[in-house]
Amino acid sequence: MKKKWIAFLVGTVLVGGFVVLGAKFAKSESTEVHGGTIRIENQAEAQFPSMAKISLEQAAREASTSVQGRVLKVELENEDGFLVYEVRLAGDDKSVSDVMVDAGSGKVLGVEHLGKAGEHQESGDQGEGECDD
Repeated sequence: MKKKWIAFLVGTVLVGGFVVLGAKFAKSESTEVHGGTIRIENQAEAQFPSMAKISLEQAAREASTSVQGRVLKVELENEDGFLVYEVRLAGDDKSVSDVMVDAGSGKVLGVEHLGKAGEHQESGDQGEGECDD
């Protein structure tokens, strides 16, 4: 009887460990912004440029250090309550990525790989899709 309980407990601990590790690795691919230096509360989007501490060009340069490619567009956005630049880059292999750059510090906060240009892939946790046609 003791052996069954020990086996059960060991199995439970192992399964729990795999669940925790799986969740950790799943989060590492997420582009959800968990921190930033400029908090967005009730500001209108028109106020974003005056709030940013780095320029659009600096954000594009920082993003290019994380993902090699040609900058397609740069936008200031409210991402999970923080002001960030979303920099879209196209790689030599036609892959498209969005790089989130903190509008205050210039630190890269996350990268989302959208796939090849022309392909439709799901992005984000809400099931929102994006098509680049």
